[in-house]
Amino acid sequence: MSTVLASLIAVLGTLLGSLSTYLFQQRAAARGEARAREELLRQELLSAYGGFAAAVTELKRALVTGWLRRSDPAALGPALAEADRLGAVAETARFRLQLVSGRPEPLADAAFARAGAVRDAADQSELTAREAEFEASVGAFIRAAAERLAVAHQPPAPWPTGRFVLSRRAARPPGR
Repeated sequence: MSTVLASLIAVLGTLLGSLSTYLFQQRAAARGEARAREELLRQELLSAYGGFAAAVTELKRALVTGWLRRSDPAALGPALAEADRLGAVAETARFRLQLVSGRPEPLADAAFARAGAVRDAADQSELTAREAEFEASVGAFIRAAAERLAVAHQPPAPWPTGRFVLSRRAARPPGR
């Protein structure tokens, strides 16, 4: 009888060990998948932010070129066509950014508007001022994007070293 009981306890222990291993592996796999998903989203955000900044800067360049060629009708037509094409590219990049980020991007909208304001400059000094406003707007956009990407990529807090701890809440720094 004691042999049967010992065998039954051994079988139950083995089954319990297998079950707990399975559960731990499931949790680890779920965490790994979540991290992979977060990194993929971060890469998509990085691509969308960079793509928009590049597109809106190219749009501003084309608008300045059009403004500088406004006195030459033969050169103005192609310059405006290029500015129009790049405006569509920048707007597409802005839409992609909003889709990927899942929220309104007012700094992107401001940079896009500042790029458009370049074409309405009355003289060279106003053009220079509007370009400076555009650069400041894009700079603010890039800084906000960098902050958001830094927050999205914070590594998990490391486990305390030197001792085994069952829960993070119970962990205290040595000496306290």
